Amino acid sequence: QVQLVESGGGLVQAGGSLRLSCAASGRTFSSYAMGWFRQAPGKEREFVSLINWSGDSTYYAASVKGRFTISRNNAKNTVYLQMNSLKPEDTAVYYCAADRAYFGENSRHYDYWGQGTQVTVSS
Repeated sequence: QVQLVESGGGLVQAGGSLRLSCAASGRTFSSYAMGWFRQAPGKEREFVSLINWSGDSTYYAASVKGRFTISRNNAKNTVYLQMNSLKPEDTAVYYCAADRAYFGENSRHYDYWGQGTQVTVSS
């Protein structure tokens, strides 16, 4: 069982930066792949980024590649999403997710989810 708690969201102007954190409970955090997803009002949840258990393999959605960076610190049971050059279209609730057996972009395969953190980018 893994419990996830996101933090770091907020209101930022276009071009600004935010760093999201996702703190996980449990001693087996290092064995889980971690993903970030987001959901804007009226839209489906979409993939943002993912990182494998060791942190040496990462993937990004085309819309955020080059602007966002995912990382993890297994000693602190935390995964991060550094978001730079933010755009109004990045406005959404951001969720982190964990799964022990799946490493991919399909949100339906992730077993554990946080409650989400709101990111609002003003123009």
